[in-house]
Amino acid sequence: MISLIANVGKNLELGKGNDLIFSIPEDMKFFRSTTSGHTIIMGRKTFESLGGVLPKRHHVVLTKSDFKYEGVEVVSSLEEVLKKYKNTDEENFVIGGGEIYKAFLPYADKMYLTEVNAECKDAEVFFPKFNKEEWARTVINSIEHEGLTASIVEYTRK
Repeated sequence: MISLIANVGKNLELGKGNDLIFSIPEDMKFFRSTTSGHTIIMGRKTFESLGGVLPKRHHVVLTKSDFKYEGVEVVSSLEEVLKKYKNTDEENFVIGGGEIYKAFLPYADKMYLTEVNAECKDAEVFFPKFNKEEWARTVINSIEHEGLTASIVEYTRK
């Protein structure tokens, strides 16, 4: 099973300068607890922005570059990831970046989006637009941090 997990602004803003735009501790806690014990799939730049391997997760980095990192599974194609992780009972999480989300969106069974009620005018990376009619939406939690409000939402493909 493929799930996407992200923190997005009102206009699906994701990042700027290879970092998240909105840093909300409750969202980070949700990310840690949701992805712990699972496979996380990402692009090389996203992996580099983590600063190393996250504990209690199997890391898969999708890249065309000659990239190696101890403890990380490196793959060179979307098809390779789908063949190994799409049709499993385990939930496997795509964690970014923008192009990786866009590539995996058609294959995703679920999405966990922390929808922040704010905008970032100079965002550089965006989550792909998706047809909300194709997804059942369930609010998991509402959070607030330093004047920012957000909803942690689970989308399940209809």
